[in-house]
Amino acid sequence: MEKLIITAAISGAEVTKDMNPAVPYTVEEIGREAYAAYKAGASIIHLHVREDDGTPTQNKDRFELCINEIKRLCPDVIIQPSTGGAVGMSDEERLQPVELHPEMATLDCGTCNFGGDDIFVNTESSIKVFGETMIRLGIKPEVEVFDKGMIDMAIRMNKQGYIKSPMHFNFVLGVNGGISAEPRDLVFMAESIPHGSTFTVSGIGRSAFSMAALSIMMGGHVRVGFEDNVYLSKGVLAKSNGDLVEKVVRLAKELGREIATPQEARAILGL
Repeated sequence: MEKLIITAAISGAEVTKDMNPAVPYTVEEIGREAYAAYKAGASIIHLHVREDDGTPTQNKDRFELCINEIKRLCPDVIIQPSTGGAVGMSDEERLQPVELHPEMATLDCGTCNFGGDDIFVNTESSIKVFGETMIRLGIKPEVEVFDKGMIDMAIRMNKQGYIKSPMHFNFVLGVNGGISAEPRDLVFMAESIPHGSTFTVSGIGRSAFSMAALSIMMGGHVRVGFEDNVYLSKGVLAKSNGDLVEKVVRLAKELGREIATPQEARAILGL
């Protein structure tokens, strides 16, 4: 079984310091949390950025400041900006960080109800624009899917030339409006992607580590971090993203998976 790629989603767009005081907002805090995750074993930093007051932004200049700080502290880590941004942002706004030519970026392949009146909109036309842009700039998309139908959309986009093979998926399990986080769901998703594809699993909230363990056993990869879950265990807040990554490393060692370095992750993902 190939080595385990750990992605750290260090901040997200919605989680706040009220939920966990260690959630990073400032450039310095983003660098601190990226470094903690990297030192613990993460080879990919999934990056949202904030203004100093915590307001989510897709501003290219803010991304550049944060990326430079992460590279200063973690020179070889893979930085994966989000093009999801936050609910209500335009496509043009969301695409800004790809202008910095990262190795990877996320590409969401469907629309999802996020609760209340919040709808995370990704039309077929938008997906095509995002896919074409990433191909033009030589960026590897991490195909974000919240349900089986989004896998089907990604496969259609691949056949039409908007996403290159081999595809790398991120299964987001347990989010409001998406597929639940049961073992049957992960197995169903993993069996639905094309041969030769790779996948990472993001378990949301209480499902973070059960889904991580199952993905490790199935030969998949794992994403953890404050974007998805701020607790180390029930009622115990993680002191840093590094704590969450360290727990995944312990699970992997118990289950016989070695941890991929950033260079090994690049080889696995074809970067």
